[in-house]
Amino acid sequence: MEALGLPSLNSLTISCSNFQVQSVFKTSKRAQHCSSSELSSLKLGPFYYSSSDLSSPKLRPSCRTHLLHCSTTRMLADSEDYELKQMRDMAAARKRWEALVREEKVKVLTPREAGYAIQLSNKTLLDVRPSTERNKAWVKGSTWIPIFDVDTKFDVGALPRKITNFTMGGWWSGVPTLSYNNQFLSKVAENYTKDTDLIVACQKGLRSLAACELLYNAGYTNLFWVQGGLEAAEEEDLVTEGPQPLKFAGIGGVSEFLGFTDQQRDAASREGWGYRLVFSARLVGVFLVADALFIGAQQLGHYLQEIRSH
Repeated sequence: MEALGLPSLNSLTISCSNFQVQSVFKTSKRAQHCSSSELSSLKLGPFYYSSSDLSSPKLRPSCRTHLLHCSTTRMLADSEDYELKQMRDMAAARKRWEALVREEKVKVLTPREAGYAIQLSNKTLLDVRPSTERNKAWVKGSTWIPIFDVDTKFDVGALPRKITNFTMGGWWSGVPTLSYNNQFLSKVAENYTKDTDLIVACQKGLRSLAACELLYNAGYTNLFWVQGGLEAAEEEDLVTEGPQPLKFAGIGGVSEFLGFTDQQRDAASREGWGYRLVFSARLVGVFLVADALFIGAQQLGHYLQEIRSH
């Protein structure tokens, strides 16, 4: 806080545990290292084969089966190599971010200190979250320029990533497939000079570190990172707006519907049984629907067997 010209609230300590990679950043991390043009150039195995290749009368059935098997194997191998590359890239990024903080090129604020600086010094809070999180809750007066946003493309390069994201936990967490915003730096430059004090924040604190690195490399010298993200803020820390509490902006999917997130558990512990009963009823409803579908499928199977027997 001394760097902001304000009295210190408390001493800040940084440990490697603050940089633990969370699953919500997995998709964002991929997008950070693959631009749209790079994604379109990825080898996608069977997608290189046209439908005419597989249905050509010059290919015998055994050849077509072998071709499909080879293409599927190639896609799996490419996917594994891609995952390993992303793991290495993320490890390297973490080291760079730790160095930025350790060398005080990017200064650290808690959510409470960020709110204190915004209110008393009129500092700018740069919200770099995707639209899915921003639309649920935001800090009053903040500027929204996402570093990653929801990938709305459905081309050959985007579809496999969307499927992978959904099957690897997107259905549960509600985290969509994200892509890097190529206009991020230009949008920031349109609004702020490079000597502006920028308090950079995201939901959990990882995307904002990636944003700080980009901004620092672009020449911005007064950068402040909100440690733990906006999710770590208490209600009294920041003046917020939006239909949901700030802590709930990063949850979604089946886990949110059933109330299985940490944020909802904390809320249930404060609000009592009335809050818990809502999600308990939803869970019972899911089991009832699943049971009804199972019984219906059995009855349909018996009915089809009777038709065939006659």
